[in-house]
Amino acid sequence: MKIIKNILKNELNIRTEKNYPIEGVEFIDIMPLLLQKQVFSEVIDMFVKEIKKFPIDYIVAPEARGFLLGSAIANNLKVGCIPVRKKGKLPPTTIEREFAYEKEYGEDILVLPKLVNEEYCNKNYYIVDDIYATGNTMKAIENTIKLLGGNVVGKGVIMNIIELNNEKNVYSLIDVNEE
Repeated sequence: MKIIKNILKNELNIRTEKNYPIEGVEFIDIMPLLLQKQVFSEVIDMFVKEIKKFPIDYIVAPEARGFLLGSAIANNLKVGCIPVRKKGKLPPTTIEREFAYEKEYGEDILVLPKLVNEEYCNKNYYIVDDIYATGNTMKAIENTIKLLGGNVVGKGVIMNIIELNNEKNVYSLIDVNEE
């Protein structure tokens, strides 16, 4: 992994695990960043500064590492946080929409929870997650929110693996290429 952009001031501390969760995939673990209070605080502050530029109603955070970022950012911005869950983690009465998508190592199914006393229509959403690899998780969430009449005003991640997606419209703290 070659770092081509890093806007964090604190030292990067990232672990990688080759051939996990399947052969040929290099798993990037951002947990060491979040375990350091100065780095976690810097990450949240940088997202908050970026996201304040947009009118938003909700932060949308996919399971599971997105939950850590999304809830902290939403709390800081005083907006709601929508945790996007894996299929089977919510009771049927709390599911607004289920959607399948391809990941770099297989297919997955996620669900958007129902909003309490609201609909997704005519609301503004910002999606946050830890890593943008193929981008299919965020694209699937964005497409589903749009189908429900919502507006995704932005997407942000800690790390964007440019080589896998060539995405320019995602805010990232760190950009890398695989080697």
